[in-house]
Amino acid sequence: MTNHRQRDFPAVVIVAGMKLKVKVSARVLGMLSLLAFTPVWTANAQTNAPAAVDTRYGLFNWLDHRSSYGQGLYPEPFLVDDSNLEINEARFDWLHTKARNATGDSIKAEFEKGFGLTTVEAAFSFERAVDAGHVSDGVGNIELGARHPFYQFVSDNDFFDTTLGGAIELGIPVHSTVSKNTELVPKIFNDLRLGNHFTVQTILGYSTLFGGGAEGGAQKFEYGLDFGYSIPHQQLRIPHVQQLVPLFELSGETGLNHGESGRNRVIGLAGFRVNLDTIGHVQPRLGLGFVFPLNGNAHNDVHWSIATSLVFEY
Repeated sequence: MTNHRQRDFPAVVIVAGMKLKVKVSARVLGMLSLLAFTPVWTANAQTNAPAAVDTRYGLFNWLDHRSSYGQGLYPEPFLVDDSNLEINEARFDWLHTKARNATGDSIKAEFEKGFGLTTVEAAFSFERAVDAGHVSDGVGNIELGARHPFYQFVSDNDFFDTTLGGAIELGIPVHSTVSKNTELVPKIFNDLRLGNHFTVQTILGYSTLFGGGAEGGAQKFEYGLDFGYSIPHQQLRIPHVQQLVPLFELSGETGLNHGESGRNRVIGLAGFRVNLDTIGHVQPRLGLGFVFPLNGNAHNDVHWSIATSLVFEY
């Protein structure tokens, strides 16, 4: 067996002004070279590291480009006011209600248009009620509204995504049997996404009626919650269905004056939305829900209701 002898290299070391000639092995010389270049490698690695991307924008940097707000992940509620960004949407709803000897029907058409992050809307309705043989019907208030987000937060792992915003709604009376008072409702809303499927939409409003009559000056606090779970086609392969969204909603109001102070009325809804395949540039979305009272005050007004909805996004 051949014995390889490690070679030594001459080196000159200056100590206290005197030159000393010593022999340095190749291994030691290699280690010294490695130590000499380590700071250079470290500096290069730090220089080549990708810089963190700043996703914040808007007033006070309160908005986040990573937010899912306006990306079609939040379903349109039935009872609770819509709070998501809608670019171009037309919606038609029908609500049939049964309470004791009374029945009621409400038909509503709503149109929404987005300008940047601001959504404006206009809604028109027709209402008909039959109570112990007495019929009252007419065109409801013309509703105009707008909403805009002002704060967003998205976690680093994209699991938690929340948008907080403000909205306002104005109901203009047409002086029909069911439309006599102007209504103004400032609101705040929050759209929350947890993971890729679960969403919670929350809205709080303060309603005031203006004008004469028994209801003039009435005020109430309005609130609503919408829980949704989106199931994409990849997980539930129903032909021509892009997404199925089971929904559960809570909608309530509490009187603040006119003898209604503290009177709370809460109803719930269990239903679903079906987002169908697009037809050209239009995507139809069907909805069906069953409405039920959740407390005694609500039971006096509603025994049960059926809500249907047809939405066209274009």
